[in-house]
Amino acid sequence: MSTSVAIVGAGPAGTLLAHALDRVGVDSVVVERSSKAHVLERIRAGVLEWGTVEFLRTQGLGERMDAEGHIHDGTGIVWGGRTSYFIDIKKHVGSQFMAYGQTQIQEDLYA
Repeated sequence: MSTSVAIVGAGPAGTLLAHALDRVGVDSVVVERSSKAHVLERIRAGVLEWGTVEFLRTQGLGERMDAEGHIHDGTGIVWGGRTSYFIDIKKHVGSQFMAYGQTQIQEDLYA
């Protein structure tokens, strides 16, 4: 077997890199020590910075993300069941973020 690029790790970074390379005609192989089931079932991060959201869209991975993800302008700090402070990310950084889990991204990449 021969390949141009070897990628270690089939998490979202490795799998997305393989996907992006394939879209521009570069062959690659991804090696992962865990089973496919483990990679797809583990629950990890769930917040995407806006640049990641836009990149996933350019890679043809935005349809489900846009349908199921939740866009936020900021986040609140909750104490005693009440929001005590709101951090306005959009105001301070100029962009939003999206809540969309790594598990869902993995499923989209493996589809």
